[in-house]
Amino acid sequence: MPTDTSYRTDALIAEDIDAYLAQHQNKSMLRFITCGSVDDGKSTLIGRLLYDSKMIFEDQLAALESDSKRVGTQGQEIDFALLVDGLAAEREQGITIDVAYRFFATEKRKFIVADCPGHEQYTRNMVTGASTADLAVILIDARKGVLMQTRRHSFLCHKLGIRNLVLAVNKMDLVGYDQAQFDAIVADYAHFAESIGIAGFTAIPISGFKGDNITVLSTDTPWYSGPTLVDHLETVEISATGDADGPFRMPVQWVNRPNLDFRGFSGLIAAGSLRPGDSLRSLPSGKTSKVKSIVTMDGNLDHAIAGQSVTVCLEDEIDCSRGDVLATADAPPEVADQFESTIVWMDDEPMVVGRAYWLKLGSQTVSVTVAEPKYEIDVNSMEHLAAKTLHLNQIGVAEITTDRRVVFEPYAENRALGGFILVDKITNHTVGAGMIHFSLRRSQNVHWQATDITRAHHAALKNQTPRVLWFTGLSGSGKSTIANEVEKKLALMNRHTFLLDGDNVRHGLNKDLGFTESDRIENIRRIGEVAKLMTDAGLIVLTAFISPFRADRQLVRDMMDDGEFIEIHVDTPLEVAEARDVKGLYKKAREGKLKNFTGIDSPYEAPEDPEIRVNTVEMTPEEAADFIISEILPLK
Repeated sequence: MPTDTSYRTDALIAEDIDAYLAQHQNKSMLRFITCGSVDDGKSTLIGRLLYDSKMIFEDQLAALESDSKRVGTQGQEIDFALLVDGLAAEREQGITIDVAYRFFATEKRKFIVADCPGHEQYTRNMVTGASTADLAVILIDARKGVLMQTRRHSFLCHKLGIRNLVLAVNKMDLVGYDQAQFDAIVADYAHFAESIGIAGFTAIPISGFKGDNITVLSTDTPWYSGPTLVDHLETVEISATGDADGPFRMPVQWVNRPNLDFRGFSGLIAAGSLRPGDSLRSLPSGKTSKVKSIVTMDGNLDHAIAGQSVTVCLEDEIDCSRGDVLATADAPPEVADQFESTIVWMDDEPMVVGRAYWLKLGSQTVSVTVAEPKYEIDVNSMEHLAAKTLHLNQIGVAEITTDRRVVFEPYAENRALGGFILVDKITNHTVGAGMIHFSLRRSQNVHWQATDITRAHHAALKNQTPRVLWFTGLSGSGKSTIANEVEKKLALMNRHTFLLDGDNVRHGLNKDLGFTESDRIENIRRIGEVAKLMTDAGLIVLTAFISPFRADRQLVRDMMDDGEFIEIHVDTPLEVAEARDVKGLYKKAREGKLKNFTGIDSPYEAPEDPEIRVNTVEMTPEEAADFIISEILPLK
């Protein structure tokens, strides 16, 4: 396609950028995504929108023409997808990998569009783009019809709260603009949409490459009398004030304290509106106060609404910090620590039931464990399937438990306080995204009962500081032997102790658990809870467990007070531990008679920075015990 000499961007951009920005300042903003299966033409469509809205500069157009001839997929014609697919791997493969955000504007509205990848392995990227969108354009290749990824993306859009859907049946030029083909695809999609609760959608036959029904109605589809895609995007009603109509909600992102005379709470208003004098409640503490002033960089406001970033100053000095939520005093959100939620798994490694992850909800960050899924959702049939875990791109419903109560609202009512991400504690990778349905009733019915005799009082009676001496190492490393020696020496010093041994607790407390990864995690979690209760009683607790996973040892550390958890790595090489093989377990594992055995067919993640490391090749058990005692004294 030769350069169109009549193609000109808005001259005002070059002549007076301030005037150009002012021209668009009061236009409404629509955030939308394009999604669907791979090769449905999403990037091409966005490129066409940028081109037709005159958002491409002349040097960009020249580069586009050059790139189209070199790496394009449209012969000698312009490949509009190259305007969006900027990664080298995207251009080489002709696919979208990452989410690409682009801005464009028309006479009536401003737009931010996210081009989401169609490949199943990049579904996690699509969730990222959809999380802030007001509208979704679901593209379908007219030659292929409704595919599994079409269903998956539609289901996710619906779950993520996008209520404005456009079904863009693309590449109509390649099926001869056949109305029957279009009608059949729309009917097929309508049947699926109804099954997952989508109330309605707008269907438009288009050709992103040729431009049919993008900005002007095509003469090749005289049977279609609906709006063009741009007409619909310009006129679709979006709830600009919907979030402002409900009760006030603002997650606190920062306590603004520049000097002794000023203290404010800064954040983005997630819902509702605010005026000076309004009564607010800080959650989870429940403390109340009134708004003294609403401060911004441009001066104080008499009225603030959802979507604005402000600093709220209160009349009273109440306890409020990052992660808390300021809310309307007489209509606060809920506070709980157990929930049912939908989870989209986004990591190559499967979800580990019982493992502790970080949960980020608004400005709150807490530790969370995920129970075995109630079911996985088949996006083709919407059937509920039995599942032990979730793998990459799978969607399931599961119960989650946080280590402390968090402020939330169901995702259907409030995205900001109902949507969360899961982060691996070791790698810091985002591994999942979720939407809270509701809190579990048991989380509301079970309350912490305060007692008069505190843990400090228990410790003072015993004249010692509670500790957890956590021995970890391979089977046969000598954990139990050394722990037993340490306890005997502490007993001679009149210390009050208790030894929890890995084999012993499996005769009672944990007799129902096996040795799968999930069972091992639950085994350690229970021991951590018991150790916590024993430290509350003022005891020095010694535990001898393989505890092979760093994340699970960290889970127990997080349960304890600062400095209370002492990790002791009984560092013995595998070949030495196996040579000892006191219980004959390594031999059984090598023969395949014992599955999930640490060091053979299940990994051991050695501590990276333990408080104490003992080498049992160089030390006898008694020497190791003496060394540990010298390191932990004085225990008081």
